[in-house]
Amino acid sequence: MRSIKAIFTKQAKDMFRNPMVLVQFIIFPAVALIMTELIAKSNEDIATNMFVTMMAAIFAGMALVTATAGVIAEDKERKSLRFLVMAGVKPHEYLIGTGGFILLAGLIASIAFGLIGVFTGIEFARFLTVMIMAAAASIILGAAIGIVSKNQQAATALAMPIAVILGFAPMIASFNETVAKAAGILYTQQLNVIVNDFSANFTKAITVIGINIAVLIILFVLAYQKKGLRG
Repeated sequence: MRSIKAIFTKQAKDMFRNPMVLVQFIIFPAVALIMTELIAKSNEDIATNMFVTMMAAIFAGMALVTATAGVIAEDKERKSLRFLVMAGVKPHEYLIGTGGFILLAGLIASIAFGLIGVFTGIEFARFLTVMIMAAAASIILGAAIGIVSKNQQAATALAMPIAVILGFAPMIASFNETVAKAAGILYTQQLNVIVNDFSANFTKAITVIGINIAVLIILFVLAYQKKGLRG
């Protein structure tokens, strides 16, 4: 527990020293707020929460994947993981500490999205549930990418196309029924479905997201078995 707390604190300090990572947790809620206030609320043809929905899905699918992959790949590149392992920090403690802080940062951003969307009661609870589940899925995926990558540049190159698909597929699905059907297996699309219509099948959405998480955990385990955390 002490090691997890130490890694959690280390990650917090690293993020505040790295504006490129920190800005990802600020820019998407900020864009959602600006576009909602300046465009959506003044245009009756645009749903009030359209930009909140759009930015939330992009944030969950893009920012968290690339941030996690970059953080782990950077630690591998700097040989930080080697020293942590030598100091007795177990790999799962490192991942829980690092992923836990990113998840907390994602929760704060998710609350911001919910406030911008003026969600209340059961809507707010459902929104946070699917957002946190989607964030967890992205963090696990990002961790797998970070582990298999030799350095931060390689992690970014691998994570970005995957993150773009996860982040933008729901937006495209809103305008294309064929894409919507194909994207239905993605956790970001299920997030999009719920936030667009809180009367949608919530059980189905969290089930699909749960299956995504299970598959990504298996992917992470395979990546770990192949590469480990020593860099």
